[in-house]
Amino acid sequence: MTGCVYILQCGDGSYYTGSTKDIEVRLWQHQNGQGANHTRKHPPVELVFL
Repeated sequence: MTGCVYILQCGDGSYYTGSTKDIEVRLWQHQNGQGANHTRKHPPVELVFL
């Protein structure tokens, strides 16, 4: 799989952008407090663009 860019909407309405080679694993990490500092502070997260 090649890399992809994604956008998440956080629980406070803010957005987080990132890139990954495995979107399923990375989304799981964000949703379970193992992602970026911003998404840990503003759960829950929802994938809005892939």
